[in-house]
Amino acid sequence: MSAPGFWDDPKAAAQISSEHSRATRKLESYRGIEREIADLPALLEMVEQEPDLAQEGDETIARVAAEVDELQERALFTGEYDAGDAIVTLTAGAGGTDAQDWTEMLLRMYQRWAERRKYRFELLDASVGEEAGLKAATFVMRGENVYGVLQAEKGVHRLVRMSPFDNAHRRQTSFTQLEVSPEIGDEVEVEVDEADLRVDTYRAQGAGGQHVNKTDSAVRLTHLPTGIVVQCQNERSQHANRESAMRVLRSRLLERLLEEREAEIAKQRGELRATSFGSQIRSYVLHPYTMVNDHRTGVKQGDAQAVLDGDLGAFISAFLLGRAAGTLGAHDE
Repeated sequence: MSAPGFWDDPKAAAQISSEHSRATRKLESYRGIEREIADLPALLEMVEQEPDLAQEGDETIARVAAEVDELQERALFTGEYDAGDAIVTLTAGAGGTDAQDWTEMLLRMYQRWAERRKYRFELLDASVGEEAGLKAATFVMRGENVYGVLQAEKGVHRLVRMSPFDNAHRRQTSFTQLEVSPEIGDEVEVEVDEADLRVDTYRAQGAGGQHVNKTDSAVRLTHLPTGIVVQCQNERSQHANRESAMRVLRSRLLERLLEEREAEIAKQRGELRATSFGSQIRSYVLHPYTMVNDHRTGVKQGDAQAVLDGDLGAFISAFLLGRAAGTLGAHDE
């Protein structure tokens, strides 16, 4: 950064400055934890002399342990785009209105989780269901290592509960697919041929079917060679929505390329890997008992409401550590 002419290329300089900021934050965090651990023996000695300080000592040790866990998590992100932001799409699957309601519940869960992690959340598109809930939703999450962290959430999420939309109140199983791709800037080349696109415009709608505006400002893009469909209606102008939709499409295409590359590498190595696409990764059971069960790691949590309020830490940490150690596998429900 101190080299002559560093700022001659503003785009490259901004990227390096961003990398420098991330590295600086990591070093500051590490050095801060080092200092806190070095102070622990003195704290424990004080607790022995003054038992009234025991609670303060326990709280300090718990806080330092949590910081060490977070530092360990950061060390797991070695992928090319892991440190960056992510574009997430939720799509209702089997289950009708219940699945659409489940999709909206998941959207709320990730909003709450983003608040806990101090990530920035931006909703790009939400397709409202006929009766309730959402057919699909797309949002951007920004913060350190967002894309790397959200790899733990990619796949199908299953809900089991007494249906509030069934007059007989029968038990209903619903499914929602979560897809995550890295948000990329202009510095990453992902070519999209305009001839490969079908562009549809329609009138943007909000909850309850009310029009956000009276023009066909919402945009849907279909990438014909891959069948990927993205849409955006968050902006008020058709031009802005098309730009946002193109950004999502480029990210989805990049994610597809990354998956194909990883599959090819695994094939060359002779590795057998279960595909995450279309696979059920986690079950959220609200009836006849409450339990959230991750089928890849075996982590279970009985307080399902806490999970739906954004308490995902145990599931995400177990997945990231298991992936790094190569111990991920199917677990009995």
